[in-house]
Amino acid sequence: MNRVDHIGIAVASLEETLPYYTDTLGLTLLAIEEVESEQVKVAFLDGGNVKLELLEPLSEKSAIHQFIDKKGQGIHHVAFGVTSIQDRLNELKVNGVRLINEQPKQGAGGAQVAFLHPKSSHGVLYELCEKQKGETK
Repeated sequence: MNRVDHIGIAVASLEETLPYYTDTLGLTLLAIEEVESEQVKVAFLDGGNVKLELLEPLSEKSAIHQFIDKKGQGIHHVAFGVTSIQDRLNELKVNGVRLINEQPKQGAGGAQVAFLHPKSSHGVLYELCEKQKGETK
């Protein structure tokens, strides 16, 4: 794990939530995009040494929708920046870590991502995130 890349926060509505982060807290909005495969709309904010990723569900099938239904809005995951994501996944699996994704998939900002199961991580959902060269989000 190279660094904490971002903290994912589940929100019911970006439209309602973004002004708190940009106007009240004074954070800079970096980008907004939709990730169809996950049925979410995401907004990246510059938090200085770590980004915040606000996640709004686009459908009831979204894992973020289910998370909000169960737990309400709030911190969803912590993402670690990695290199060679498949190698990291293989190492974790060999070390007995339960994986949600055994193969990386396309995530926001052009990154390859994979999640570790919270039952193997003491109740915390961790994401591994490998940025493509030149990506800053």
